Amino acid sequence: MQLKQLSNQHTTQTTNDYKQIEMMAEEKNEEWVFIVNPIAGNCFGGTMVPVIEDMIRKHKISGEVILTGYPGHATELSAAYEEKGTRYIIAVGGDGTLNEVARPLIGKKNTVAGIIPAGTGNDYSQIPGFPGRFREEDWDIFFRKNVIAQDVGTVNGAIFLNGMGLGFDAEVASQNYTEEGKVRKGGADKYIWHIVKTLLFFRERKMIVVSEGNRHETECFMNTISIGRRFAGSFFLTPKAIANDGLLDVCSIKRLNLFQRFKLLLKVPKGEHITDKRVNYFQTSTIDLEFPKEVPYHVDGELNFAEKFNIRILPGALNIIYNPDGNHFFRRG
Repeated sequence: MQLKQLSNQHTTQTTNDYKQIEMMAEEKNEEWVFIVNPIAGNCFGGTMVPVIEDMIRKHKISGEVILTGYPGHATELSAAYEEKGTRYIIAVGGDGTLNEVARPLIGKKNTVAGIIPAGTGNDYSQIPGFPGRFREEDWDIFFRKNVIAQDVGTVNGAIFLNGMGLGFDAEVASQNYTEEGKVRKGGADKYIWHIVKTLLFFRERKMIVVSEGNRHETECFMNTISIGRRFAGSFFLTPKAIANDGLLDVCSIKRLNLFQRFKLLLKVPKGEHITDKRVNYFQTSTIDLEFPKEVPYHVDGELNFAEKFNIRILPGALNIIYNPDGNHFFRRG
């Protein structure tokens, strides 16, 4: 087992890192790698290193731990290890870290991804049936290596494993970033404050929706397109989503006044909002959206901006470790 600390100076250092990866792959043929985002979850990710080391020894696996040093680094590392034949490539961090790790693994039949949740919201971890923080029994289940193929969403070429959102939830996501583009510090409760502020001041935008050949214009309070069900720590926006059914779940909410916003919000934690007449909930394999100008949107919690959106699903495109006896979001049998 080997731990490598990687610096933020990623020019010459990165080249040296990959040379070392190549040498280690030739010498040891490592089967597992844990790619740790040390600043995830207000630096909780970094505290997971000794825990992972202990679990590697306890479960007698051949593995190593490596730290990321800058945005996009997890993708580079994941691609390098996949190329060397590493079978289990595990993200240790939040949903964004897993998204980075998974990018080079889409469609790779002989490679398996996994998540050790160490972020703030940890919404994705519910899809494979794991809690937001691992207990002893969760490690035991994880190393049993139960694998299932999950669907992957794409928007304008980028992937999402849990979901993407426009309108209200994208504005909430934008509140989580500073003007310099850095994630604001704070726990899961910070999302509640962002939600309340956005409920008060958000203004709907006109949006054109194209799905299954149908085209219509609406005013978008919120439009969530997902593989999973939960967002912002406790909001089940797409409560019927199944992560291996080959379909995207769409929750589209029209213009709401302030009273309607608060009333509907109270229903979301239990997924009861989808019966409201102002909510259009449906499933599709493709959907295109257009706005008059660029708007913010989030992809697995990461903020982006665009005017047009081409959204598709890739059925069964990622192998993932899951808990078959847990409350996962996969079709059983």
